Amino acid sequence: MASGWSAVERMGALMSEASIQGSCLCGAVGFEIRAPFLFFQYCHCGRCRKSSGSSHGANLLLKANQFGWIRGENHVRRYELPTAEYFCNGFCDICGSSLPWRARNGKLFVVPAGALDDDPGVTPTRNIFWDSRACWCRSAADLPTFSAEA
Repeated sequence: MASGWSAVERMGALMSEASIQGSCLCGAVGFEIRAPFLFFQYCHCGRCRKSSGSSHGANLLLKANQFGWIRGENHVRRYELPTAEYFCNGFCDICGSSLPWRARNGKLFVVPAGALDDDPGVTPTRNIFWDSRACWCRSAADLPTFSAEA
C-alpha cells in the first residue's frame, strides 16, 4: 500500500495542528489523517459488525490525499470480501487491530474511528443499515454508565 502523501504533503501534515494520529493496539502501525472528512457514521451492516466484533462499525471516510502512513505500513494487511464492491477489512498482522483501508478505486480511505489516538473534532452524524442491526443492539443512551468497571 503506497502512502497517499508526497514527502512535501507529509511534512506539512506532520507540522499541522489539524493532523490527527492513529495506531494499532501494539503500536507497530501508525497513520495520520487530515480533516475535513466526507462523513463519520455508525454502520450496522453485518460486515461491519463482524469485522469490528461489535454492534457497529464507527467509520470516517476521507480522500486518499488526506491520509498517510507514519510507520509500519508493511504490517498492514487487507481482506477483500470477493462479493462486496465497497467493503474491505484492514488490520495489523501483529495484533489484529482494525486499521484504515484504501477503497478499490484508490480515491478514498475508510478509517475505523476506534484506531484514532487523537480527537477527530467531529462526532458521527448518522446510523446506516439500522434495519440490519444486531437483535441485541441497544442505544448507548439507554444504558447505565460507569466511569470504570462496575
